[in-house]
Amino acid sequence: MALDVAVPEPPDLSNRGKPRDFEWGEETIGKEDFYREDLEDLLDEGAWKEGFNEWAEYTDMDESTFRVLDDLGLFQTFDFYWDPTDDRLRYDAPSMPDNWQERAATESFDSSTVGMIESELQDLGRAVYETLEDYLERGDLTSDFTWEDETYGDRGE
Repeated sequence: MALDVAVPEPPDLSNRGKPRDFEWGEETIGKEDFYREDLEDLLDEGAWKEGFNEWAEYTDMDESTFRVLDDLGLFQTFDFYWDPTDDRLRYDAPSMPDNWQERAATESFDSSTVGMIESELQDLGRAVYETLEDYLERGDLTSDFTWEDETYGDRGE
């Protein structure tokens, strides 16, 4: 079932702290750049829309559930970043708020619905992540952006 909704704005990746599951280690000292600004540029240039549209073609989420998630601002809380430890792209998908049962917009949801929502958010994150990887691999043919040492300097490898 395809979801026919307007694509929400891509997440703003600026002014974010350490990614949710990221742990600083000795090997990451001096490599604190998560390249979020560059990734945000790619999201704005089309990676978010492409990934979202691909996900929307196959999601089981209905329009009313989508609207609730949009109203809660969950699409804005996706995080995409470059992991300096593994030297690779990663993402964090949002979760439903802990107090979802107490909110008027989500009081009709049950734990099964919340599980489906969180699974769908993971799927959306994965679709956008794969689109971002494609942009990085092809040097993003739609812009001047390329992910190379010459562009961003030696990353301490």
